[in-house]
This record gives sequence, C-alpha cells and structure tokens, in this order.
Amino acid sequence: MEENQTTEQANQASNICISIKDVDLYYGNFQALKNVNMDIGTKEITAFIGPSGCGKSTLLRCFNRMNDLIEDCKISGKILIDGQDIYAKKTDVSALRKQVGMVFQKPNVFPMSIFDNIAYGPRTHGVRKKADLEEIVCTSLERAGLWKEVKDNLKKSALSISGGQQQRVCIARALAIQPRIILMDEPTSALDPISTGIIEELCIQLKKDYTIVIVTHNMQQALRISDKTAFFLLGEMVEMDKTNRIFTTPREDATERYITGRFG
Repeated sequence: MEENQTTEQANQASNICISIKDVDLYYGNFQALKNVNMDIGTKEITAFIGPSGCGKSTLLRCFNRMNDLIEDCKISGKILIDGQDIYAKKTDVSALRKQVGMVFQKPNVFPMSIFDNIAYGPRTHGVRKKADLEEIVCTSLERAGLWKEVKDNLKKSALSISGGQQQRVCIARALAIQPRIILMDEPTSALDPISTGIIEELCIQLKKDYTIVIVTHNMQQALRISDKTAFFLLGEMVEMDKTNRIFTTPREDATERYITGRFG
C-alpha cells in the first residue's frame, strides 16, 4: 500500500511543470499576492479567473520574471519550473524567457513584415542561416494555424492583417523560440467571436506539446478550454481544482458567488 502511494506521489510530482510555494509580492507597500501556493501540470491548460485587480496577471508575470521590470516590486517565496527556483541568484533570466513565451491582451505585432516578426526571436538567440529561419517561420505559423492564410504574403506588414491574425502572429512569434510554457494574458479579449473561437481551438491543439497558463475574464472560455481553474480574490488564490469541479461544485462560497454572477 505504501509503495503504491509513493509511486502515485512520484507520478504526480513528475507531472508538475510550475510549483508556487508561499509567494508574496509587493508593489511598494501594496501587497498584490498573498501566500500563494499551487502546482501547474505539464501539458495542461490552467486558467486563472477572478475580478480585476485580484492578482492573476501579476502571478502570470512572475513565471517569466516580467515583474523584474517594475520598480519597487518585491517577491518572496519560491517559484519552481521543472524543480528549478527561477528567482535564484544564478538564474539566467534570458534563458528563462526563452523557455516561457508570452502572449498579451492586445496583439502587439512589431512594425515589420510577418516573416520578420516570427524570425525576430530566433535571430536574437543567434539563428542566422536563411534556410533555418525559413523553416522556423513556416513551422511556427503552421502551429499557430496561420500558415495557409499568410504563406503568400510573408513580406507584408504584420500591421496590415486582421486583429485575430495579428494575435496568431504573436502566438507564432512566441512558439518560434521553442518555449516549453506559454503564458496568455487575456489573449482574446480584444477579438471578435470567430477569432476567439479559432484561438481557443488552437490552445487545445497546442497543449499536446506545451504547458499553457491563461488569464481570462471570460468564464465560459475557461470552461471550454482549461483542464484546471484557479480562482483569485484580493491577491489570494481562493481555490484551484479541475475546471468542471470549480464550475459545478466549488468548495468556497466566494468562488460560487463569482461564477454564478452574485459576486459583490
């Protein structure tokens, strides 16, 4: 019996991609995250939900240390990716950000061609051969579900295509540096329903190869695409569970009030 429990625990540990332990975060004197503890599974979609200002995007930005760029930001506790403390002094932040790609709320394509948008990251990391760059661009656009739509217009400005296509260019750009984790901060909030549906389906396909963490205000979106959901309130992670359970039988009253629209 004990041996079976030990094996099960080992299997669970091996399926953890990101582990957050006792994390507090301050912007100056304001505490934005309060004693957050959670584990995020490998090759799963984990959704963060909660009202504006509850800390979900703040936690997301911890995973690739984007909060380092904010003055007076202090963080304590541990965030482990594949067992490595990403806030340890020896951490190579550039290498970390290569492993952890990010897609933002509004499409933020660069004012250059579609090809150069996708090739930007690989070039930054030393890829110079034209054939290698062409293969990376083609593969990344295929994975982002955009290749057929833009393959004849790669020299066209990325600013000239639709918002939904621009967001998929941003996803392809994140994939081009071969990350293991993709962070998405409300990636469809500025898009129409058709583009939203395309990106949701894309996320489901991408989780075969990537761990995805998505912040969303759209609870139906969390229900449609995520394996697990975490509910945040006032800087605290109130509860986290399999998505179906969170939306059908949440343990906490605050979670139930939020998902049923009786919050506040």
